Amino acid sequence: MTTGLLFFIGASWLFGGIAEDVMHGDPLTVIDKDVALWLHERTTPGMLAVMQLITDLASTVWVTVVSVLIVLILCWKHYWYRLLAFMLVFPGGMVLTFLLKIAFHRIRPSFADSVTIFQSYSFPSGHTMAAMLLYGMLAVLGVIAFDSWRWRVRIVIGACITVLLVGFSRMYLSAHYLSDVLAAIAVGLAWLTLCLTAVNTLRRYRIHRDTRK
Repeated sequence: MTTGLLFFIGASWLFGGIAEDVMHGDPLTVIDKDVALWLHERTTPGMLAVMQLITDLASTVWVTVVSVLIVLILCWKHYWYRLLAFMLVFPGGMVLTFLLKIAFHRIRPSFADSVTIFQSYSFPSGHTMAAMLLYGMLAVLGVIAFDSWRWRVRIVIGACITVLLVGFSRMYLSAHYLSDVLAAIAVGLAWLTLCLTAVNTLRRYRIHRDTRK
């Protein structure tokens, strides 16, 4: 529980710092525009196609399919606490993302020759948040399932790489600024650890209560 709270506090602090910079137009927003312009000037049709494939790893269709499979497997295995954790982490996290977008109502990057026009708000990145929650939860389930520390490390590294690639793809496609992606990772980690800590606390409480009967 202590580790979970430390991760939650650290990630929340990081998100708060990024959000404050975005609200007040601090230097991070200047870096945002410089990075967005630098990437936009270096886009090519081939890389755009590749980045679109990567960003689809957090698309609504793909995320829905994977989520349904996870729910079915957890139900089949009767892993009720893990199911509760997943239901809190993912649907709850996406609702949180929606509320944050409305609260900050930040306009997305825009260029005169942009190919794709995005309608929703920019901060934080919804795709990156979805990747953080989905692959973060998959990493947690994988770490629980495997006893080998080598496999655990591979699973965690794989999840981290996937999240970073999705975040970068959103920037390359001119869908988000750097701070949008960093904020999504931070708030996603905070929400993930909060939910996991809450469910684990509930599980321990019930075990302790049952042993005292």
